[in-house]
Parts: sequence; C-alpha cells; structure tokens
Amino acid sequence: MSTGSVAPRVAPARGASIDDLLAAISTGYRPDVDETEALLHAPLPALFRVASALRDEGLENAGRPRVITYSRKVFVPLTTLCRDRCHYCVFVDTPGQLNLLRKPAYMSPEQVLTVVRQGQAMGCKEALLTLGDRPEERWPEARAWLDEHGFASTIDYVAHIARLITAETGMLVHANPGVMHPDELAALRPVSPSMGMMLETTSRRLYEEPGQVHFGSPDKDPALRLKVIDDAGAAGIPFTTGILVGIGETVRDRAESLVALRESDDRHGHVQEVIVQNFRAKPRTAMQGAPDADMHDYLAAVAVARLVFGADMRIQVPPNLSDPRELGLLIEAGIDDWGGVSPLTADHVNPERPWPQIDDLAAQTAARGYVLHERLTAHPEYVGDAENWIDPALHAPLRALADATGLAADVKPAAAPAAAGAPGASVVDPGVKRLAERAASAPLDLGDDDWARLLRATGAELDELTAAADDARRYTVGEPITLVQNRNLTSTGFRRAGRTGTGEFDLDDAAEIARDAADLGATEICVQGALRPDEDPSGYLDLVRAVKRGAPGIHVHAYRPLDVRDLADRGGLGLDGALAAMREAGVDTVPGTGVKILSERVRALIAPGDLEVERWVEGITAAHRAGFRSTSVLFYGHVETAEERIAHLRRLREIQAETHGFAEFVPIPLPGGDVALVEGRSPIDEHRAMVAVSRLALSGSISHVQIPWTRVGREAAAVLLRSGGDDLGGTLSDGRVLPDTGIEQGLELPVTAAERIARSLMRPFRLRTTDYQVAPRPGDGHPA
Repeated sequence: MSTGSVAPRVAPARGASIDDLLAAISTGYRPDVDETEALLHAPLPALFRVASALRDEGLENAGRPRVITYSRKVFVPLTTLCRDRCHYCVFVDTPGQLNLLRKPAYMSPEQVLTVVRQGQAMGCKEALLTLGDRPEERWPEARAWLDEHGFASTIDYVAHIARLITAETGMLVHANPGVMHPDELAALRPVSPSMGMMLETTSRRLYEEPGQVHFGSPDKDPALRLKVIDDAGAAGIPFTTGILVGIGETVRDRAESLVALRESDDRHGHVQEVIVQNFRAKPRTAMQGAPDADMHDYLAAVAVARLVFGADMRIQVPPNLSDPRELGLLIEAGIDDWGGVSPLTADHVNPERPWPQIDDLAAQTAARGYVLHERLTAHPEYVGDAENWIDPALHAPLRALADATGLAADVKPAAAPAAAGAPGASVVDPGVKRLAERAASAPLDLGDDDWARLLRATGAELDELTAAADDARRYTVGEPITLVQNRNLTSTGFRRAGRTGTGEFDLDDAAEIARDAADLGATEICVQGALRPDEDPSGYLDLVRAVKRGAPGIHVHAYRPLDVRDLADRGGLGLDGALAAMREAGVDTVPGTGVKILSERVRALIAPGDLEVERWVEGITAAHRAGFRSTSVLFYGHVETAEERIAHLRRLREIQAETHGFAEFVPIPLPGGDVALVEGRSPIDEHRAMVAVSRLALSGSISHVQIPWTRVGREAAAVLLRSGGDDLGGTLSDGRVLPDTGIEQGLELPVTAAERIARSLMRPFRLRTTDYQVAPRPGDGHPA
C-alpha cells in the first residue's frame, strides 16, 4: 500500500544529473519511465544510499522501525498442468510426465491437508496455492479430473481447497492461480485474504516473437496481466505482483514494468508488495543455457523499485534465489520483506534453490542491523483495515493469527478437532493405506503398534505405504534428487610420523588429498574414525587444519560423537571444549554416526564398542548446541525389533525438536545383517518399508531421507528413491592421491551415474552442498 510522501515533489530539470534526480526522489518525487530507465544505469552506491533511506522512512511510518518481514508458509502445488509454455519453467508437467511420475493431475484434498497440517504443527500461518494457468483449456485430462470430482474449473477447485484449509487448520491462503477474470477474483476473495500474480514484464516482444520466453503462452500477454492486476484492485483485494529480471527484457522494459505497476496501485492502493525476482536458469528448460540474471543489474532493479514506489511500498525479494553472501546487498538495496519462507516444503517453482533456514535468515538480517519478524499473507496495513480489504468471512481467522500491529502473533493456527480414537495405538487395524495417510499428516498421532504394522507391510499394502511416503516426499522436499561431491578420509589411518603402510597418511598427505579432491570438483571432505591410542589427540585438530590448508574453501564434515569424546577425554578439553576447538580448527558439520540403534540391549549384543546410548545423545546434542549440524542414522537388519526401530525414530524427533540440528536421516542396512522383520520378505521390500516409514515418521522434523547406495546398490537405490527418498549421499570419489585412505575405497558414484538414476525416475537432479544448499559452480562470483 503505497501512500506516497508528504514531502515536496519538485521535479528535477529535464536532463538533470542522477544526483539531482536522487535528491528529488528522496524528498518525494516519483520518477517517470525515462527517469526510471536512467536510474537503472546509475551507480549502485548512489542508488543504495537513497533506497535504504526511503525504506527506513517507510518502516518508521508503519510503526515498525528496522523490521524486515517474512511469511512462514507451506507451498502447495495444487496442479502442475498448465496451458502455457514458458521457456524457463520446470514447474509444469504434461499428462504423460505425470503418469511416469505416478503423480495425480491435481492434488486431492487429503494430500493438501496432509501437507498443510504438517505446516500448521510447525507454526506456519500461510498456505500458498500455486498452480498452472487454466490447464483444462489445454489438457483433456485436466477437464476430465475436474468433471469427475464435480468442479466447474480449476479456479472453482482452488476456492474449495482454500475454504477447506482455513476450516480444517485455521491457516490463511494466498492464492496464486494465474490469470483470473473479475468473477473468479470475487469467488476467491471470501476464502483468500490476499492473492497474487507476477506481471513479470510489459515486453510485448517477449510475448509475440517466436523463440522468445513467453511465445505460445496466452496468459503471459502483458496487457492481460495488467488488466488482472487492475481488476484485483477494483475488487479490493490485497495483491502481490512484481517483475522478473533477466528473461530477455530490456532495461527500458524494466522501467516501464515498474511504472505500470505503480500506476495500478495509484488507482486502487491494493498492491501490498512488489517482488523483484531474478531469473535463475534451470535444467530441462529451453533457457537452461541462458545466463542467470546479472547480479549488478538485479541489485539495480531492486533499488530502483524502491525509488519508483517510494517509502511506503513493501519491496520483496526471494531469499533462496540469491546466495547467502548476497542477502546483505539486497538489504542495502532497500528491501523490507523476504516473502514466504517454508520450514517444511520446497520452493516447487525453483526446486533447485532451497529455502534458507529461518534462523539463518534472521541472522543475516540482524547482521545488517534489522530484525526479522513474521507477518501474515496479508500485510499489516490491510490487516489493520480489514473492514475495507478483507472479506468478512475471513475476519475471525485473521484475528486469531494477527497481533495488535497486524503482524503475525506468536501463536500456532488452531487445529481442527482430531477424529475420535486417532491418537495412540489402534484398537482395530484400519489398514495400511489409512494408517499411512494418518502418518503423513500427523505422525505423532500414531502409536507404536501402528508404526510396527507399517514396518511389516507386504504386497499391495507395502505399495500403498511407499506411495504415501513418496507423496509426503513430493509435496514437502519436492522432486529433486540430490548428491554432494565428496571424498572420505578415515582418520584412523592418520600417522603424524609419516605413513608406513596401506591406508595410512600424514598431515602433508591430508593437505594433498584435500587439494586433489577439490580439483576434481569435491565440495566436502568427510573425516571420521577414532585416532589410534598412540596418536596424540591434537591430531584430530591438526588433521582438519591440514585439510583446510590444502583446500581452503572445502567443507569439512568431521568426527562422530565417539571421536569427539576421544578428543574431549584424552585431550583434557571436556566435551564443550573439544567442540569449540573443532570449530576453531575448521570443522563445519559433524557425522551423526557411531551408533547402530538407540537401544542399550542391541548395543550390548552387536556393538559393545559403540558409545553408550545416552553418551551418544549427549554428544550429538552438544554438537548441535555448539552450532554444528549433523546427519542421523539407523542401522537395521540385525537383532533389533520393529518397536526398537520406532523408538529410535521417536528419539531422533525429540532431539530435533530441541536442537534442530539434524540435516538428514540415513536408514542403513547393517553389513551382513539380513534378519527380516517379516519372514520371507525380500531384501528390497525390507528396505522399501524402512525408507517409507522413515519418511513418514520423520516428516516435518528431519527433511531429507538419504539412500545409502553403497549398501543397497544403484538399482535398489532407484527403487528406494520412489519409496520416500530424496538424496543419494555423496560421490565418494577415491581421488588420485592415496585412494586407499577412504573407508569405502572402490565405491564411487560419479555425477553422471547419479544423473542417469534421476532421469530414469523422471526427476530433476541437483548437486548440493553438505548442508543442502546449491553447490557452487566454478567461476561463481558476486559484485564487489
């Protein structure tokens, strides 16, 4: 809601300098298209200075000085069918692709509520409904689905789902269904307190010329999109819109787009936020070879958006589309909102770009002197004036979530009453399908007997279980299959005095191993294993320093709780001191291995040399509190019972609720362990059941389920990726320097092989970092 400034608005002389133009803007002048185009070519420091000052003025005007906002959301991809053919989009599928993916034309109400209820439990207040434009007008399969389920149109189904979400969970919906007619806007207004549609660009060239990004996409007609934005204003709907930078538009196009959006807001006052989004090239698209939006141009567009709209507009950028080191620059450029960020679901439109952790985003914001605060899907100005902007049907759910300022209150959306008898153990077996559906939406409601029933599923019931788990994976972490390029280094082989045999290495060798791994593309070195008793425990730290010396930018994933305890005890540092010393030496994350299953009975029988269970828990929670994220594991297929597996998963959830330190979970068949929970069940079905139950039991807690391809083989790994898995772990490169120093020498998964697995499943592939961010590409840079 841009109210403008009361300061003088004296226009600078035509042809005035950029400094004079910026001085006029700082006192309330609003640039025209020509002036906006000139500003987009101006030096960034000058733009940043005025844009930041305007942003700060606007936040003072709003009564929340130095507060940058975000919305805690779940992302619901209601359908990925679309009638458009945008050249940069990976969100859209064809009906044939949906069949290969075993994916429905539209998410069912049950699938939607499964995801939304998990978000509700995590404190999310917004459900973002995103979908393709009018798929029924291109695809008979979409029309048939709607007819079969009794809906006149996709928009009709959106309204039904939005109403259901608020009724069942208390969460508020932000509808983003593309082009809408006035009657459709009116139909959605009582169920969605805000709506959105990106303008993207006013460029008709990109829409009309063959080969351009919007050619053949009827809903990308700029005139049509501007009309929708204007119609939303006439209907009194708080509306989100914005521009897309780097899709082939000219600087003049950007200027015209920003001014056109301002003119619409001037007429109606309904534009609640303007998103300035940077293009990022995606594989499997017509623009996969195009360069990403130039960072300098992008920062200029962000700052100029602030200058065009003035102090009181909310200027938003998506934090996952920029590298963490660039977020501070975006704050300098004048933004005051990060948009929707999900602690649960992927960005299904940009699946290769994970959301930042909300705590990390808060830290990045604080580093520039601002406070991160949650808002609702409708911005505070509209919440505070709900009588004029929000349909009366939504006033009560809005009040339940808003604080006195119109921002989000520190509450969770009210849960719908649970079905009678839902919590606890089942009295009557409801069948695996129903149990799996309950597990997907409310895993804490199932009792141990229920989970054991799922672990023992066979035949058609096992297929139902894995399908439910794969849906839970699809609609939370998304479709990408990920892999980190790494190498193992077994610290048990460290010899400070110099290597004398196979598998041994010294500090200089460690540095050379790391240098070689980095040269081969590795972003991670995984170091674990207790030092020999005759090695000084300081070797743990010196080894990390040597790795960092050889490859300064590499991520060091090092030392199990057992190894840390050895450093703490023999080094005289104590547990907290050992962890602090590891941080100082250069350890980035830690493995959560060193325990088979969190059962003293099992440890005594098969791994008496492992840490006692409570000492392992103490060690991993201390590591998390010290700022280290870790993996988590369960070794199965030996003497453990189904109930002990479930107890292990529950304990991991408890730790995660306290520390938020687990990045992934890896269910690992114990080497040589082939004890089936169900007599006669095949090994692959044992693994399918374990992966599926892991996904469901940990959903909403530990996001990623990694498939241990080294233990099950590549062919089985592909099957397990359809049972709820989303990650393949690491390449485990042997490298060219002392390959025998890795514990899994001879087992490598080249990137090309992982890509083939992903292609066979019709799923995108993404190289990741250890902490599940986008792996840096050689030559990546950032503005000075």
